Amino acid sequence: MTLQLSPTDHELLRKKGISEAQLLNQINQFKNGFPFIKLKQAATTQNGIIQYSDNELKELITFFEENQQHYSILKFVPASGAASRMFKDLFAFMEQHTESKTVFTDKKISNPNSIAYCLTHLKDFAFYPDLARKMSDDGLDIEKLIQDEDYVTILKYLLTGSGLNYGALPKALLRFHRYQDGNRLAMEEHLIEAVHYSCDPKQTARVHFTNSPEHKTAFEDAIQSVLPKYEKQFGVKFDITFSEQKPSTDTVAVDHDNEPFRNADGSLLFRPGGHGALIENLNDLHEEIIFIKNIDNIVPDSLREPTYQYKKAIGGLLMKIQMMIFEMLEKLDDGNLTLEELDKMAALAQKSFMIEIPDAFYGFDEMEKIDFLFTMLNRPIRVCGMVKNEGEPGGGPFWVENEIGEVSLQIVESSQIDKNDITQMKIVEQATHFNPVDLVCATHDFRGNKFDLRQFVDPHTGFISIKSKDGRELKALELPGLWNGAMADWITVFVETPIITFNPVKTINDLLRPQHQA
Repeated sequence: MTLQLSPTDHELLRKKGISEAQLLNQINQFKNGFPFIKLKQAATTQNGIIQYSDNELKELITFFEENQQHYSILKFVPASGAASRMFKDLFAFMEQHTESKTVFTDKKISNPNSIAYCLTHLKDFAFYPDLARKMSDDGLDIEKLIQDEDYVTILKYLLTGSGLNYGALPKALLRFHRYQDGNRLAMEEHLIEAVHYSCDPKQTARVHFTNSPEHKTAFEDAIQSVLPKYEKQFGVKFDITFSEQKPSTDTVAVDHDNEPFRNADGSLLFRPGGHGALIENLNDLHEEIIFIKNIDNIVPDSLREPTYQYKKAIGGLLMKIQMMIFEMLEKLDDGNLTLEELDKMAALAQKSFMIEIPDAFYGFDEMEKIDFLFTMLNRPIRVCGMVKNEGEPGGGPFWVENEIGEVSLQIVESSQIDKNDITQMKIVEQATHFNPVDLVCATHDFRGNKFDLRQFVDPHTGFISIKSKDGRELKALELPGLWNGAMADWITVFVETPIITFNPVKTINDLLRPQHQA
């Protein structure tokens, strides 16, 4: 295929750091599509998800606490997305209701997922004092407006630039929880979490947030305004770093004929490549152990102890796994091993590291076995918490077979599954757990060198979605997800964690759940 690119197009590609070959490859992906994932089995506590007893958990926690001083540890928080979807229903309500007075039925008010429930519980939100103060500055009494049921005026102050502008801010900068000493932004809760499991021997807690260019200054100012308070409270120092999604990870949009979509001014339209683009940000970090957790998955202090315990437990497990793997790699690198020793290594890899050993392995000679095991063990490692599925949306843990017949544990999103395939859907029905995005990662090899994480991405696991721009439909390309295809070739271990460790905020009403009101 030959693309007709103008000098302006070439300049745009140069600025973004995208080659013409990459552009062509993206357009070919639109034309060819992405294959569906081939599920082999659901990962369950009988097959692929580890369950630990209380005593075993305590041992892992102790192991983490005794060894964390020997590692550089960081907490990585994807936090660049805007919170606009969180307020989607409120925006729709505001546009539909132009009259000042809104009357809700008792039935609507009692439904915890309704707009009526949200608006009649405004005082229960952590942002309420800020909202009341902002409106008071403009001569408005929020309590009187609530009494008069003038919710449209209140929503304008909540969602738009007339007031708090919550509809345009990232979740990190929204107040999530109420406390006696001041209500906290979402990002503050992550700082406090970091104190408990990502401190070094010098009592420095390291946290890395991804953000977007338009919110960079506000984000950094908000962080700096609270750091002295928490450093004094916990007796620590914070090392806070930021990064933005790289322009080179943007993907071109196309029309229905798979021709590059152009804006009204004739320029090529590029879109962010989704959270899978953050593998580049993760790759730029140098810490040895990295915890990953989404910005909106937090609870107040009173409910946080299980989170601390399980974070330390999966961190301890990761350390143990890495120690065993490094010891094996040292022996494999030396090369002086018997066939019996190699077979024992293979059995341990299958049992403890969830690495599928093919039948063909047992027919290999000594050097072939060494090469196979070295390749399979010399990879980044991740331990992922999995919670029982109680109806929440999210990707799930499965055994998956790739295009060359290799079977491995993967986190799979519903968009990757062929819903018209009866056999595949039967496997989905057998799933018992889902992914809460609760990971701890080891990104260095046994020689102390950092892996190039980009080498472990499965490029066939992206997906195509339908969007619109200026009233015209377009096709958008999503890169392999950060904890899906972007980590497809990592050593992966799943551990069951309790549901209390998963409390995401996807809609504003989620902040009224008991877990966020505690």
